[in-house]
Amino acid sequence: MPHEPSSTRPHAAAGTALPRIAVCGIHIESSTFTPYVSTAADFDVRRGDAVLDRHPFLAAGSPLREAAAWHGVLHAGALPGGPLDREDFEAWRAEILEGLAALVSGSDGASLDALWFDIHGAMSVRGMDDAEGALITAIREVIGEDVLVGTSMDLHGNVSPALFAGCDQLTCYRTAPHVDVAETRERAVRSLLDALAAAPDGLPAPKPHRALVHVPILLPGEMTSTRVEPAASLYARIPELAAREGVTDVSYWIGFAWADEPRCQAAVVAFGADGEAVDAAALELATAIWETRHEFVFVAPTGTLEECLDTAIASPARPFWISDSGDNPGAGGADDTTGCLAALASRPEIRAGEVTALLVSIVDPETAGRAAELGVGRRGDVVVGGRIDARDPGPVPLHIEVEALDHSPATGVAAVLRVLAPAGGESPSEPRSPELRPTSQRSTGLRPTGLRLVVTSRRAQFSTEAMFARLGLTMTVADVVVVKMGYLEPDQHAAAADWMMALTPGGVDQDLVRLGHRRITRPMLPFDAEIPAPSAADVLR
Repeated sequence: MPHEPSSTRPHAAAGTALPRIAVCGIHIESSTFTPYVSTAADFDVRRGDAVLDRHPFLAAGSPLREAAAWHGVLHAGALPGGPLDREDFEAWRAEILEGLAALVSGSDGASLDALWFDIHGAMSVRGMDDAEGALITAIREVIGEDVLVGTSMDLHGNVSPALFAGCDQLTCYRTAPHVDVAETRERAVRSLLDALAAAPDGLPAPKPHRALVHVPILLPGEMTSTRVEPAASLYARIPELAAREGVTDVSYWIGFAWADEPRCQAAVVAFGADGEAVDAAALELATAIWETRHEFVFVAPTGTLEECLDTAIASPARPFWISDSGDNPGAGGADDTTGCLAALASRPEIRAGEVTALLVSIVDPETAGRAAELGVGRRGDVVVGGRIDARDPGPVPLHIEVEALDHSPATGVAAVLRVLAPAGGESPSEPRSPELRPTSQRSTGLRPTGLRLVVTSRRAQFSTEAMFARLGLTMTVADVVVVKMGYLEPDQHAAAADWMMALTPGGVDQDLVRLGHRRITRPMLPFDAEIPAPSAADVLR
């Protein structure tokens, strides 16, 4: 049952004029096509002031921290993965609702003035179609309609009608790769504070006019990077639209391509003081997206895995990077398909050491743990990968030498393994035994190949120089660097002399038609040849 509307209760606690703002959210991007199931163990869960401390602009003593009475309720964030376990979601939802209920019925008589809903926007929960929409709907039942709700999201999130109905101010990133994450979150917070500052004393902040226009296009982020057109120009239009009289903000969500849910599609949202101006800005940007609907292309040259390896090995560019895009954990892939590993291990140029290659990384707690038991400099037989997503070729047996070990919250145990080849010419990936049998450092008949790989006990993405350095590696250590990524992040992009995206199978396959969506809205590009142009009738307010 909704609590008493805030307009009938005091605006703030006695003795202070500071508005009271709660912060909560669950932040994960979930592929419904990956066999991985995300659980509470994958998340960094924060409560109280720790919710605020994750944001530098809300650090203790900062101007924004001092501008309100902040109340961190609960925030859970994780690397993208599979759908979240329903039981874990329900436990966090109950805790969020209980915490908010305590705030709106506090013993000091103060009301809750605003809520910052800090989410990703592409969370899937097992058995649900619209987890964020369901969560904000439940939150509204607790806090009432007068509390001002703002949300900041990833541009690869989805804006469902339920999410739109529950939020007064919605904004998202404007860059991909995302170099404006902190900027976007701070923009959301400042918009809330500005609206609260404009409220008449003792009354709730006035609600802005809002407009939502869905555009039935569903594309992977690798075709909508702001490094290339047309996304670069589309996002470049946003500052001018948001600066118009009566408009506060305008945002463009690409939508999340790897979930088979009705809410998944592109969206434009605008909000501000002037309803006509807000509607016009949203419809103008949605129309511009529609006009460029057939111009979206991949951010890099693409090919099959074998085509990418052929090009990389023959190229004079060093290092040559290849993205194993179908198993990208940064979009929800399992992080343990082994097609790239098997292909690298069987390449004669790499087996002979004529070409060096590094594969970063595969999640395999068993192999990472065995490497730690062996220790640096020791050799053994291991079976790598294919424990979560066992598609062909499945687990790959290897003879390895442990070259480096590390442990961090991001990776758990991490190990650099040098692949060894028998002197007799046997393939290093030829099955021997599924057991992990240590081999003496003085073993005869084994020689190093040109292949190294990194295994971790937690799903991880080696996107920064610092992560490589923890293992004694650099981003230029090998002739060919294969990463489980889609588009390259800034450090990776700077390190690569050249690169390609391998259109590999996996839970985040770039070939969306091959994945087999069944429940999305139709017509929808690229599943259908054409879609209708947006019109005023499509504007949801």
